[in-house]
Amino acid sequence: MNQQKIRNLHRDLGYFYIGLIISFAFSGILMNHRESWHPEKYTVETKEITINIPKDADITEKYAEEIGKKIGIDDKIRRHKVKDNKLQISFEKNDVEIDLKSGKGEIVTFSKTPIISQAMKLHKTTSNWWIYYSDIFGLSLITIAITGAIMIKVGNKTFSKRGWKLALAGLIVPLLILLFV
Repeated sequence: MNQQKIRNLHRDLGYFYIGLIISFAFSGILMNHRESWHPEKYTVETKEITINIPKDADITEKYAEEIGKKIGIDDKIRRHKVKDNKLQISFEKNDVEIDLKSGKGEIVTFSKTPIISQAMKLHKTTSNWWIYYSDIFGLSLITIAITGAIMIKVGNKTFSKRGWKLALAGLIVPLLILLFV
């Protein structure tokens, strides 16, 4: 394979994978900080409630689960705690907070953030050094993708003439995987 064919292959594959590189980089950065801002959930509905909790109630996990059922929540309980005289119960799709004195509280219902929650499945990290390394890697990939797309400025094979079409085609593949897998 001559030098020009290798360069053409590099250019066309680069254009094709721009969408994949950016989507992996973006989802990797989101995934690294999921504990800070919980991007897999967004608020769908907040509903005020009033429930009578006896002052001498022993608030166990089973009791917290029963309260959930009483107020119409049927998803799995994650944890519960009493803090500042408020009962906080976290379910998979709902968070409940009830003032133990007044019985007033609210249910916050969550749903997965479209596209972002699916993109986050692409990355799972566990150690601190990997999180920082992959942040740098993600930002570097975005920079490489953008600078590589605008690097070639002569001829009819530039990004503005045909590269954008290949970039769009390359973006369609990860979008299809996110939608159908």
